[in-house]
Amino acid sequence: MKTLRVATLNVWNRFGPWEERLAAIRSDVDALAPDLLGLQEVVRLDPGEGDALDQAAAIADGFGLHVAYARAKDARWFGNAALSRWPIARTHVFELPRGGTDERRTLLFAEVESPFGPVPFFVTHLNWKLEEGHVREAQVRDIVLRVESLAQPGGFPAILVGDFNAEPDADEMRFLRGLTSLGAGKRAYFQDAFAIAGDGSPGFTFARRNPFAAPLREPDRRIDYILVRGCDERFRGEPLEARLCFDQPVKGTYPSDHFGVLATLRGE
Repeated sequence: MKTLRVATLNVWNRFGPWEERLAAIRSDVDALAPDLLGLQEVVRLDPGEGDALDQAAAIADGFGLHVAYARAKDARWFGNAALSRWPIARTHVFELPRGGTDERRTLLFAEVESPFGPVPFFVTHLNWKLEEGHVREAQVRDIVLRVESLAQPGGFPAILVGDFNAEPDADEMRFLRGLTSLGAGKRAYFQDAFAIAGDGSPGFTFARRNPFAAPLREPDRRIDYILVRGCDERFRGEPLEARLCFDQPVKGTYPSDHFGVLATLRGE
């Protein structure tokens, strides 16, 4: 059986001791050796926007990873990135509904030329405020439509990763997991890799034990996900194992204010 390793991490912009955090992130990327890595809150400054900085390129440097980047329109200087061990054939960026807020969120699509055929890989980051579940509901409905329009029938199941800023029991995540329709008249179904193949722990990805997250005094919760669309008749994309990653300090520094998620999926 052949597998692929998928990871996701919110890199927390360039807050905190960025150079030390970068070293910690790169150390974990080296150890984890993901085939696909989704990143959120990724800074890339274009000429004239300040000191040169390309976080996705800095993280990928030397690992042979291909990079796709998506910055929301008028979103100043951060967005989402997809890193892939295999070539990226095409990309597209979709603006997500704002729901009357000033946040500018996107969905990044990258079609990856993998040994298993084209893999539709999606990276996203939803509105962050705890009380904005109604905005996230609109965003996930839009995401499902985008995934359905781009994933080839009979092809490798779409992989959707990111920081959803919602716990598993939130309606927006229940919709993605096939447990509610959100009044949309239809349901989606994505396999939650950690729920299916995790180690039985709560899997909190935003937790007070992380000194970068602790000052916010927010409740511990699991808000970062690796999701696989549907159940393939050939079992491609089936979550076989999932765990937290980027969740330990490296030389005294945590990689981010979030912990990441790593999943092993069935390739063929």
